[in-house]
Amino acid sequence: MEEQGILWGIAPIGWRNDDIPEIGAENTLQHLLSDIVVAGFQGTEVGGFFPESNVLNKELKLRNLKIAGQWFSGFLIRDGIQKVIQDFHKHCQYLYEVNADVAVVSEQTYSVQCKKKSIFSEKPYFSDVEWEKLSKGLNELGKIAQQYDLDLVYHHHMGTGVQSLAEIDQLMDNTDPNFVHLLYDTGHIYVSDGDYMTLLNKHIDRIKHVHFKDARRKVLEECKKEGRSFLQSFLCGMFTVPGDGCIDFAKPYKTLLNHNYKGWIVIEAEQDPSVAHPLEYALLTRKYIDEKLLIQSSRSRRRN
Repeated sequence: MEEQGILWGIAPIGWRNDDIPEIGAENTLQHLLSDIVVAGFQGTEVGGFFPESNVLNKELKLRNLKIAGQWFSGFLIRDGIQKVIQDFHKHCQYLYEVNADVAVVSEQTYSVQCKKKSIFSEKPYFSDVEWEKLSKGLNELGKIAQQYDLDLVYHHHMGTGVQSLAEIDQLMDNTDPNFVHLLYDTGHIYVSDGDYMTLLNKHIDRIKHVHFKDARRKVLEECKKEGRSFLQSFLCGMFTVPGDGCIDFAKPYKTLLNHNYKGWIVIEAEQDPSVAHPLEYALLTRKYIDEKLLIQSSRSRRRN
């Protein structure tokens, strides 16, 4: 599946969910990693249930898989940089030990993504002072990440203070591009703004990690109408894998190739594994990638 320096991964969240640990609890690490091999992906991101690095490395080596990165919940605004630095060093040390490429950071101060609040109308906003604190803190974390041969990639996310294009613009303007990069998530920006290409075209030079996440338009509209929380929305099936929703991934994929993007594209979709069989959906999206993205891209290059 590798093309032009792109690695394809699939996130563990389709098998087990860190926000609701009981979902998919029956799916072991070995089960998850073996499913990833069956579906033909090259790696994954670290989930909250993953073991210490030496154990994980053995399981990865047995299956010839790689680790792309791992989510880090930052509380720079709430706790300040000194406390966050301690936790971030531990985070980066683990990622270094498992040979990861990126540290995925999301500011979780005031986040409503795990609360019983509407993800569409009750998101938090930061003051000017809080923006300055966040931006300076991220610059410092980015420097630390580089000490571990990692790139810090910021994850814009529904229900947080950095969700919309305008907020992402502000974050990019206020942080140092040498230390703070962007994780481009199609699903989160589409659900937030109804548009997934403007962000990509505007900040392509800052993007060092990609999540391809699809959405079901009808379910999204119902969730908006009902004012559902983030957890309620994904349990209702708002998100899905590429090829099963309304996003045309040929557009962002072509843009990434045209700008010589190199790195991971990780398939991610928060779903209930008891409803959306993880391997079935992994195979579904692999078929979509092969037939609609890779083959089409190859044909386009031959024509040119």
